[in-house]
Amino acid sequence: MAKLLGGIGSSHVPAIGNAIEQNLQQDPYWQPFFTGYEPVWEWLEAKKPDVAILVYNDHGLNFFLDKMPTFAIGAAAEYQNSDEGWGLKPLEPFPGHPPLSWHLINSLVNDEFDITSCQEMLVDHGFTVPMSLMWPNRILTEQIKVIPVCVNVVQSPFPTANRCLRLGEAIGRAIESYEEDLDVVILGTGGLSHQLDGERAGFTNRAFDTEFLEKLAKEPEWLLQYNNHQLAELAGPQGVEMIMWLIMRGALGENVKELSRNYHIPISNTAAGVILLEKTA
Repeated sequence: MAKLLGGIGSSHVPAIGNAIEQNLQQDPYWQPFFTGYEPVWEWLEAKKPDVAILVYNDHGLNFFLDKMPTFAIGAAAEYQNSDEGWGLKPLEPFPGHPPLSWHLINSLVNDEFDITSCQEMLVDHGFTVPMSLMWPNRILTEQIKVIPVCVNVVQSPFPTANRCLRLGEAIGRAIESYEEDLDVVILGTGGLSHQLDGERAGFTNRAFDTEFLEKLAKEPEWLLQYNNHQLAELAGPQGVEMIMWLIMRGALGENVKELSRNYHIPISNTAAGVILLEKTA
């Protein structure tokens, strides 16, 4: 049977990809950020998962405002990355795991989630930056199978925090019911607080982000008290991306242990964070 080992929440700012490409990990500006990932690298090296399910949002490379599914899951044999701007160098294709993808899709539909299944799917920096962050060794990135789970946090109306948490729970059940022996890790990406334009451009909210991170392991329902309009006010319009961390958290179930956490401001005018959670039962 498949086993979900744990989950990681991480920022996916495109500037991170440029920093990795330029080997700026020890630069004074970047070092506090990358240092926070050292426990994650050690954990992933020890666990060696077979499949990574990566929850992210597309930024116009695969979907645009005229066609924006609420939840889309890749079922491709590989996922291409192409030039989207930001100065990011396109990466080689990421290998998929179609059998597990289709199992997830069918299980989620049976759980009454409306899923867009994608037999071809481009992935942008929301996907590639976390992959490069988690597995700095590109050879390892090429070996692990991936399943993209794309969530609409771009075009209103967005799914609610509650809906995302419940989707995560359904993903967790689907993984546990998959018969092949696989070790799986799930990543929730995006956020934390940031606003890219308007009168509050550059806005971050350390207090809100910190409480969110503190509550995530043991009280993920804490975020459910806020609707998406309130989240945009508290964390900035793009900070709403943190609802995707709830999908990761929901998949892990009740018994979760926090292994590490890091928070840093600013990274490209964005509050950036990482948290490592291990499923304990």
